[in-house]
Amino acid sequence: MAVFVRRWRADRGSATTQMVLVVPVLLLVALLVVQFALVWHARHLAQYAAQRALATARTYAGTAAGGRAQGERSLAALGSRILTRPSVTVDRTATLTAVRVRGRVMAVVPGLHLYASGTAAGPTERLTTPGGGHL
Repeated sequence: MAVFVRRWRADRGSATTQMVLVVPVLLLVALLVVQFALVWHARHLAQYAAQRALATARTYAGTAAGGRAQGERSLAALGSRILTRPSVTVDRTATLTAVRVRGRVMAVVPGLHLYASGTAAGPTERLTTPGGGHL
């Protein structure tokens, strides 16, 4: 019994020391899980906004400015707190329209700055004749 009492006294405070070391690490791991879930969600938001902008910009009467405005409206409707400072870039030529949405992901872990982006591209609508010529 005396050996058990001596061992117990030697271990006094070890649980507190272990908690002081383990709890911050566990909290950091939990915050990193939340942070990367937000990155995953932000990528989906950016991809959705890029697809909506492409659908608007590639139409026959569409414009790059109209596509950019649609992408910004889509991001605003979904919530602008997840993807902060987003930028919508639309390149529209006679044959191809491409959209890129990029933004900074809301930070949960202090000092960790991550970005998410989404892209979409497709042919620009144009009128042609049955023989393949342009109108």
